[in-house]
Amino acid sequence: MSRLLRLTLLISAGLLAGLAAVWPAPAPAPGTFQTSVPYAILIEAETGTVLFEKSADQLVPPSSLAKLMTAEVVFDQVALGNIKLDEEFVVSENAWRRGGAPSGGSTMYAAIHSKIKVRDLLSGVVIHSGNDACIVLAEGIAGNEASFARLMNDRARELGLDRLNFTNSTGLPDPDQRVTVRELAKLAQHIIRSYPERYKLYGEREFTWNKIRQQNRNPLLAMNIGADGLKTGFTKEAGYGLVGSAMQQGLRLIVVVNGAKHEKERADEARKLLEWGFRAFETRLLFAEGQTVAEAKVYGGAKGRVALLGKGPINLMVPRGVSDRISAKMVYTGPVRAPVQQGQAIGKLQVWRNDALALEVPLQAAEDIGTGNTTQRAFDAASELLIGVVRAGFGKL
Repeated sequence: MSRLLRLTLLISAGLLAGLAAVWPAPAPAPGTFQTSVPYAILIEAETGTVLFEKSADQLVPPSSLAKLMTAEVVFDQVALGNIKLDEEFVVSENAWRRGGAPSGGSTMYAAIHSKIKVRDLLSGVVIHSGNDACIVLAEGIAGNEASFARLMNDRARELGLDRLNFTNSTGLPDPDQRVTVRELAKLAQHIIRSYPERYKLYGEREFTWNKIRQQNRNPLLAMNIGADGLKTGFTKEAGYGLVGSAMQQGLRLIVVVNGAKHEKERADEARKLLEWGFRAFETRLLFAEGQTVAEAKVYGGAKGRVALLGKGPINLMVPRGVSDRISAKMVYTGPVRAPVQQGQAIGKLQVWRNDALALEVPLQAAEDIGTGNTTQRAFDAASELLIGVVRAGFGKL
């Protein structure tokens, strides 16, 4: 019998006391930060701690921010060995007309029927935001854009991004193409973490193709705030959007804004969010590496419970000068059936700051637990049966 268990864990009073002791007198709460854009989120890149959000789960059109997913699929295909960076794809008439010079949109000015290496097409996507480069890659990898869009959606689900939905590789308007700023931030976090060499492309200031030099459109790169990525976008339907990242003193933040009224608002609000995040927060250790976070019930095992750990230390970004209430929940589907292997993924830790979910961390088994003897298995079976009967009784009340 399997059921979703939510175990509320109060982070130790000693830890909370330690945090409170180092915080100075109250300052304006970070939650009072205001932004004029309708959709925004700011996260810390290492842990994914949410520092600020505004309508972060609202489905919105992605515009060219969709090209983050296009690039991720290509990065993944290269990593899997399905395509090579020096492999050449042909610029079809479709790609040239819909995404090239005749289209009037963002383009790398790829010549019709020419052959272009994957590495150059990636530069065209990442630096130029070239629609033609996106379509050429989509056709070269999947045969057509519709098939490539299915690859994008399948890959998004593999990454746990359940709400993103793509219908093309470019982000051009389509009523079924929708994203949330929260999942765009998670996608950026994944790209930064998984493809450090490829990520460097996002910080390139310019790229020349077909003897035409174009500048990277990301305004954050020129602001001297440690920015090195990622992507801008605009359509009339979506407004002006930006996914950005910056690092200062070893701390990386990721910002997403969407629905801005103009380029200046997009740039100003993204910059203000990043600067505020670097200024208003600091990192605190919640659980050291190897420290038990919680325990999960084991069914049919030599032991009745298994200790759970994070993959490393678990840190939380906390506001300077503000004593927020911090609590946590461990969520898993259980009881976990034996045998259990050390390192086996079992649920996740959810950390809450006041009433806002600030952090989610996957948890894993700290040790191997073998199958129990006949008596132990019989006892567990009887316990589960009793729990099922009790739940059924309550369900009839």
